[in-house]
Amino acid sequence: MDETSIIAAVDAEIGKLQQARALLSGAGAATPAKKAAAPAKKATKRSVSPEARQRMAAAQKRRWAAAKTAKQAPAEKVAEKKAPKRRRLSPEARKRIAEAQRKRWAAVKAAKSTPAKTAGKKSPAKKAAVAGTPAKAVKKAARKVSAAKAPARKVPTVKAKKAAQKKTTTPAVTAAPAAATEVAAS
Repeated sequence: MDETSIIAAVDAEIGKLQQARALLSGAGAATPAKKAAAPAKKATKRSVSPEARQRMAAAQKRRWAAAKTAKQAPAEKVAEKKAPKRRRLSPEARKRIAEAQRKRWAAVKAAKSTPAKTAGKKSPAKKAAVAGTPAKAVKKAARKVSAAKAPARKVPTVKAKKAAQKKTTTPAVTAAPAAATEVAAS
């Protein structure tokens, strides 16, 4: 037995069972019984003509082109936002800025040149620097000058602080008994 005859026999059995079921359920009395199903046809492979294939390929290419342009458009917009147009100065503005800068430099140069000419007495540190002495000697002279200019501050010790507190509290304590004796005497 080949497969097609087996399938036909199974279909015939299914048909008979369906008729029996219809009779048992009572619905089959009004309708005639179905004949056994015809044997299944062998499935054939569908083929597409070359013209249809060309139409499908052209349609797919159009879809891909549309998708590609849709992706590129937002990317270009983002690139434009990231790199804003560069601002440029007008020639008049550049001239004004350059002139202001020249004035500033002239003021700086004038400030540097005037103190050197009008300086009367040089400090020992500057004298040592001009004379060509070693750097250590210059630093040492600078420290001496700064130490001589700044008055030495005395840091009060703990004992001195306590003594100062006693002096301020003691007269008040001694004044109170004296005032009490004066009140008692009067």
